[in-house]
Amino acid sequence: MAFGSGNFDGPGNSGVMSEINMTPLVDVMLVLLIIFIITVPVITHSVKLDLPRAQNQPNEEKPETVTLSITADGKLFWNEALLEPTAFEAKLAEAAARKPQPELHIRADRKVEYEHVAQAMAAAQRAGVQKLGFVTEPGK
Repeated sequence: MAFGSGNFDGPGNSGVMSEINMTPLVDVMLVLLIIFIITVPVITHSVKLDLPRAQNQPNEEKPETVTLSITADGKLFWNEALLEPTAFEAKLAEAAARKPQPELHIRADRKVEYEHVAQAMAAAQRAGVQKLGFVTEPGK
C-alpha cells in the first residue's frame, strides 16, 4: 500500500500508483509447499523385499581361430600342419559346419603370388566361412 498525498511530479499532477499485491502469490506458494510435503513420501515409498541372489555371468563361447598360412611357393598350412590342395576344401567345409564357426586368419608370405591368396579366399567363400581375416606384421 502506498501512503501519500497523490502529488508525484509537482503541483497539479496526479498519478496512479501501481503495486503488486503479494498476498495471493504467497498463499499459492504455501499451498503448493504443503502439497509437495504430503505427496513426496507417498511417491518414494516402496515395498521392501529380500530378493534372491544369483550368479549371472554370460556364457560366451569364443570361436576357435584357424590359421591358414600360404608360403611363397603356394603351399598351404592349416594351423601349422602341411595341407594338400585336395584336402583344403574339405577342411574348409568341415570348419564352416562347426558351431560356432571358427575364424579363418590368412597369413600369406609377402612374396606369394596374389593368385594363391585369391584362390584360398574363393574356396573359403564357397565353403561358407563367414569370418575371414588377414594377419600382417607391423611396419617399421
